[in-house]
Parts: sequence; C-alpha cells; structure tokens
Amino acid sequence: MVRLELVCNSINHGKTLTIGASHGWVASLKEDGTLCLQDDLNPYASYTDPKRIPLPPLVTLPHCQTKIITNVSMSSSSPEDDEDCVVAVKFLGPQLSFCKPAGKSSKPEWTNIKIENPCFYSSRVMFSKKHNMFRMPGYGGHLIGSWDPCNPSDGPELQSVRFTNIRKLTNAEHNLMDSCSKSEHLVESRPTGETFLVKQYKQLAENDEGLDDEGNAVHTRDMGDLVMFISMSEPFCVPSTSFPGMYTNNVYLYDYDENGCVDVAGTTFDMASAKGPLYSPYHIPPQDIGN
Repeated sequence: MVRLELVCNSINHGKTLTIGASHGWVASLKEDGTLCLQDDLNPYASYTDPKRIPLPPLVTLPHCQTKIITNVSMSSSSPEDDEDCVVAVKFLGPQLSFCKPAGKSSKPEWTNIKIENPCFYSSRVMFSKKHNMFRMPGYGGHLIGSWDPCNPSDGPELQSVRFTNIRKLTNAEHNLMDSCSKSEHLVESRPTGETFLVKQYKQLAENDEGLDDEGNAVHTRDMGDLVMFISMSEPFCVPSTSFPGMYTNNVYLYDYDENGCVDVAGTTFDMASAKGPLYSPYHIPPQDIGN
C-alpha cells in the first residue's frame, strides 16, 4: 500500500509533489521548499511504521531555480542511518545540491553547486559506485562530469567521450531522430562493472553504447546477460538469469506517459502509450533483504 498523495500529485493541489525516487525511497517536495525522503516504494518497508526523513529547506543560488527538479540520486540505500549517505538533487538549469541526511558531525545542510557548462543544465545525475562519484552526461553524450560526494565543487572532473564503431544512419533516420526529444542516461551495471551511455529518443528509438574507463563509447547490440531498467527513478541493470521471466539484452522503459521494452539486439519495440499519466513511473532496484 502506498499513500495516494505520493502517486497522484493532483490531489494535493500542488502543495506536495513527488519529484523522483532512488533506492526505493521517494523524494517529495513541499510548497515551502522542504524536501522529504519516504521509503514507501521499498518492498521491505514497514506498512505500520513508514520512515520519513525531512531535509532542510532548499537554498536557491543566484540566477538559479529550485522549483523544477530533473531527478534525485542517493549514494546508498540507507539515508536514515548511513552517515556517509549523500543525497544529490539536480535542478533544471545550473544548480546541483548535496545533503547528508544522517550526518552526525553537524546539522544537515545543503551544499550548493553552480555548474558553469550549459551542456549539463538538463542532465540527470546518478551515483557511480564504481567511481564513488556523482556523474552526469552532458547534452549529446560527448562529455561526462563527475562530482566528489564528500567534497563537491563548482568545477567537476570532466571526461570526453569518443564514439567509435557507430552505425551510419540514412538521411531518413537522421531526420526522424532530429524530430524527437532526446535525453542521455548513464547506467552502471554493478554485477559486471560496466557503464552504459544510453541515448533515448522519445517514443521512437533507443541506442545503447558501452563506455570504458578511458571514455571510449562503442556501439553495442549485446549487453550479455544484463537487463536494463530506465524510469523516473535511477536507472540500473540486473542479470536476467537471477530473475526468472526477464528477457536478456532488453531495456525496460517506464515514463510518466508510456512504458515498454526495447530489444537491444534487434529493432523490436514494444511500447505502450498511456491515455493518462502513470502515477508511479518508478522501477525499483532489487533490495538487500539482509539489510
């Protein structure tokens, strides 16, 4: 059971909005700028005693805004008791903010970064366990920025991406892709240690490219045993053999107005558009029952 106001923002008349999810935690934003983490989407959360973690009111940097949020990411699944857990909030525009909810050394507060490079203004932030950094792909996927969660700064570590072995497109395909809205996602496969750069052309096409540590992106139609999940939550990968019923080498998409899957090896698209908004468009990664 999930509280209705978390999956149907319209009943709150805009007073509380669900803005994203990470590790099974829902992030909601109140009218006064206070952000709250709630574990309602975690399959092992308590129905009788749900957890609520209020964070300090957001601080808006000069010439920035904190009303429109791109996404939320966390460095671990335990923001209530992991002192090192960092919550990152990416806003549309130059502001990127960090907070440690369980930090014991001082009262939690926001560390706010103003990104100078405009190619990151509409990017989505993700946490890379492999690099122990928050990372974002720039628009077009030619640049990746990384921020140290313990000491974030305005100047991120930058990595150039070099695309190799890319399939040539026909003029018709170029025209079709140019007519689509485009977004980039960094997806880390923790079981295999691989990083994928995914270019999503809204409703029409999906390309996956494997990305090595030197920034070489190689077009691939074979992710091996992996299944990828992209939604309004953080993207992730799982081995298909660990979850009966999963189709290997597929990307499952779940957005506010459509859902479906894409076979990376071929050109098969199984997409369904929603007649109304999908109230809870979040894929939740597998949880560690022992924790």
